Amino acid sequence: MQALNKIFLESANSIYSGINAKNIFLYADLISDYKLLKELSKKEEIIFVTKNEDILHKQVGIDRNIIDIPNVEFSRIGLIKIAVMKGLSSGLVKDGDKIVCVAGTRKIGSFDSIVVVDIGKEFEILTSSSVPDIAENLKPEVFEVVLNLSLELAGQGREGKPVGTIFVIGDHEKVLQLSRQMIINPFQGYPEEERNIMDPALRETIREFSALDGAFVIREDGVVMAAGRHLSAALEKEDFPHGLGSRHVAAAGITSVTDAMAIVISESTGDVRIFKKGNIFMEIEKPVK
Repeated sequence: MQALNKIFLESANSIYSGINAKNIFLYADLISDYKLLKELSKKEEIIFVTKNEDILHKQVGIDRNIIDIPNVEFSRIGLIKIAVMKGLSSGLVKDGDKIVCVAGTRKIGSFDSIVVVDIGKEFEILTSSSVPDIAENLKPEVFEVVLNLSLELAGQGREGKPVGTIFVIGDHEKVLQLSRQMIINPFQGYPEEERNIMDPALRETIREFSALDGAFVIREDGVVMAAGRHLSAALEKEDFPHGLGSRHVAAAGITSVTDAMAIVISESTGDVRIFKKGNIFMEIEKPVK
């Protein structure tokens, strides 16, 4: 397997140089040779994608150019999509960049795929050609935590049962004006420090409330303002994809009239979709087992 990995690394480096790419995204969990990882970390262009950030930090000694993804199963393309999304949110890459992505699955135990992503032009990875500035209206780390939580809920469900919900992040005042409570707000009356999604303890509470109808509304800094919220903004787009349910229509509607982003988990399929300005920016399919 190490010999195969070496071939893929050499090929990726050749493609990187040949197309004048910005970065190489490398799924680091498929490299068991810590010495090799340390050597690769000296190359500025390499971004490590991992489900085991602590290993890279503590055992390998890598402390930069790391994209941490949740420890759930993804298809190869799903893994690349999440890495690109997180790279955009953290500012590691931007619209117009070309990235060489080297991926595979832990089941096989080696690299088996190289994908070149041209951000803003690639429509399989990024559904929309308009690449939003994720950090413009909210903290990137808040977006990444909500994305991680969404992917975990989509992959694992709640108590083994599928979950469908909406997270609306940013521009909370306008979002609250354009929505109403369907139930008593379970977060009302608690101090802000006790309802910030950056607190791991609160994420377990979010998992429990994910079974409620309605959307979560999250402030730019991670404070959860409400759950069980009905989004009232109507969607006026005529070209919205057919076959998507009311959650997706609601997410498109609220993001078309506010500066918020929305992440939707489909209860029926487990797919995750990210909305901005009324458009689906990215779709992450639940892998078929």
